[in-house]
Amino acid sequence: MSLVEFLVEPMQLGFMQRGLVAAVLVGIVCAVVGAFVVLRGLAFIGDAVSHAAFPGLVIAFLLGIPLYIGGAVAAIATALAIGWVARRGRLRFDTAVGVLFAGMFALGIVLFSSIDDYVGDLFSYLLGNVLGISTEDIVQIAVLGTIVLVVVFLLRKEFLYASFDPAGAAASGLPVQWLDYLLLGLIGVTIVVSIQTVGIILVVAMLVTPAATAELLVDRFWDLVRVAVGIAVLSAVVGLYVSYYLDIASGASIVLIETICFVAALALSPRSGWLARRRATTAVA
Repeated sequence: MSLVEFLVEPMQLGFMQRGLVAAVLVGIVCAVVGAFVVLRGLAFIGDAVSHAAFPGLVIAFLLGIPLYIGGAVAAIATALAIGWVARRGRLRFDTAVGVLFAGMFALGIVLFSSIDDYVGDLFSYLLGNVLGISTEDIVQIAVLGTIVLVVVFLLRKEFLYASFDPAGAAASGLPVQWLDYLLLGLIGVTIVVSIQTVGIILVVAMLVTPAATAELLVDRFWDLVRVAVGIAVLSAVVGLYVSYYLDIASGASIVLIETICFVAALALSPRSGWLARRRATTAVA
């Protein structure tokens, strides 16, 4: 098989085309929002909010409304509740995350267990089904993703200032508390956009791994964002080709490629990787 045939054959299939578009869109949104998640040390909240979306999906299924709506309401509400409980209850942020994460996911399991018949739609959200995405799903992903990216672009300076120096930002008159709530809400929307691609279980990797990889490679924040987007897009493309030719789960393949990129960056990082240590040893010698 020639290289051209290798590249073209999967893309002759409609579900692969739709899957690639969805995976790339999700990767871009996750990389941009994930940069702020990594900067603020909020990786755990991604896992929590993704699991918290599950009861919303089940309730939406029981009510016969679009699953995206239920998942979005549950994810955003939980993200905001975490911020509110942490502030009002004077708890550590990770404590509030742990409590609400466990409670919401338990609610989802209870509701799910009340459904007698097998529910393939809900299982696809748990494990991800990027190759089962429809054109309507792509439109929803594009619309929600665009909203997230536009908000981040318009408030990029405020988000960055509040992330690096919250006390200074508050002193300068920025509504830091509301910016925090808005960022949590954007994380919730991003997770809802992503869960059909890689599933509730793996969505935190899409949100965190590209940005964490970029953090090992560059120093400037907006360089980090650009590198994270590049890693996310590359992983989406390579992961889908790997899943096609090896006949394995597509969402997991994408996440695995991202993880491989992270391990490579960890080893070869110019600041702390194997090459940096080798150069330092050579210089000392």
